[in-house]
Amino acid sequence: MADMNPASATVGEALARRGVSRRSFLQWCATLASMMALPVGMAPALAAAIGAARRQSVIWLSFQECTGCTESLTRSNSPSLETLIFDLISLDYHHTLQAASAEAAEAARRQAMQDNRGKYLLIVDGSVPTGNPGYSTIAGISNHDMLVESARDAAALVAIGSCAAYGGIPQAQPNPTGAVPVSAIIKDKPVVNIPGCPPIPAVMTGVLAHLLTFGKVPPLDDQGRPLAFYGETIHDRCYRRPFYDQGKFAESFDDEGARRGWCLFKLGCKGPVTHNACATRKWNDGTSFPIQSGHGCIGCSEAGFWDAGSFYKALSLPVSPVGAAVGTAAAAGAAAGVAIAWHNRQVKQAAKAAHGSVTVADLKKEEAK
Repeated sequence: MADMNPASATVGEALARRGVSRRSFLQWCATLASMMALPVGMAPALAAAIGAARRQSVIWLSFQECTGCTESLTRSNSPSLETLIFDLISLDYHHTLQAASAEAAEAARRQAMQDNRGKYLLIVDGSVPTGNPGYSTIAGISNHDMLVESARDAAALVAIGSCAAYGGIPQAQPNPTGAVPVSAIIKDKPVVNIPGCPPIPAVMTGVLAHLLTFGKVPPLDDQGRPLAFYGETIHDRCYRRPFYDQGKFAESFDDEGARRGWCLFKLGCKGPVTHNACATRKWNDGTSFPIQSGHGCIGCSEAGFWDAGSFYKALSLPVSPVGAAVGTAAAAGAAAGVAIAWHNRQVKQAAKAAHGSVTVADLKKEEAK
């Protein structure tokens, strides 16, 4: 679908054909390096790797979902959706964006699988119903069967959004469709989870760029999420964090504390236990994110967020080694800040120990290959 350039063209050739200058491309690579938590000095290496890469064949499957993940992707700014699908990848199948329909659409999917056997990237958004094959079908094929068929010769899978990564809202109790995440079905291929309801556009395009550049999945945490974007909690980087540590909390959404930008923890903010890049990457080209707009984080990039209790009730905190069990932040804001910061550091250190972290030396080795 929508492939205006020869399939064999490199990304660099496609960009040149569209009039993108070398300078503009390097500036974009510098932005991309920043998004991927790489040194800005790696921009020339990224440019060389991406420019020489063949356009990646991508098949995108949509199952039990709301199309919010695609809507989020269309708002990507760096790169834009147009640059992504016309220059960086070959989007060969996507229910919402493709021009083809019916038999022609399914023929395009199978042709892409055949022509790129073992090399194409399979993206899935939406959970997979297992209670009854008829709960969700495409071209008369159950979601389960289409996933298994499409994954068979894929190089890797990317589960976009919390529904594909964890089961999401369709899996919320009592889970009438028997919804499961992609990883519950596909066990023999690497699966990268990009949770969020929906995910941040820059996170989606950043992961795709990493796969295109290095030809392998990025370092992941114990839930299959890219450490570059999910290695820290929203709380770690939140601009309201100093108020949290001082025990200054908004008591309602319209009180003096809220107007002064105090912490929203007592109003149910789940930032301390939610891993995502919202506080740094933000939304709408870095304009804002929910906490900055005055609403607490609902924890949508964590498993089971829909069944985790009220969005407006304060969390309980873990026992920390700095003292006794800490109750709520309302009881001891400063102690709570220490406890959660310590807890998050342990989680990150464990993830890095288990899955490793990327260094400049590692990137230079990849560039040499």
